[in-house]
Amino acid sequence: MMINENYLHSDLTKKIIRAAYDVFDELGFGFLESVYEKALTKILRDNGHIVDVQSAIPVFLEGIK
Repeated sequence: MMINENYLHSDLTKKIIRAAYDVFDELGFGFLESVYEKALTKILRDNGHIVDVQSAIPVFLEGIK
């Protein structure tokens, strides 16, 4: 996995990507996205990360929220 070590959060990025691969390695393909989301959340929390799921963020299109 090639991640530029000079990026601000490269260590965290590596951990998240590794967790995503771990989830896929165990579950394989074919599940709903929500299944992978829950599995990834569990893996990350088990590894000591604080995980916020489905957080609302403001999105604008042509200046309209």
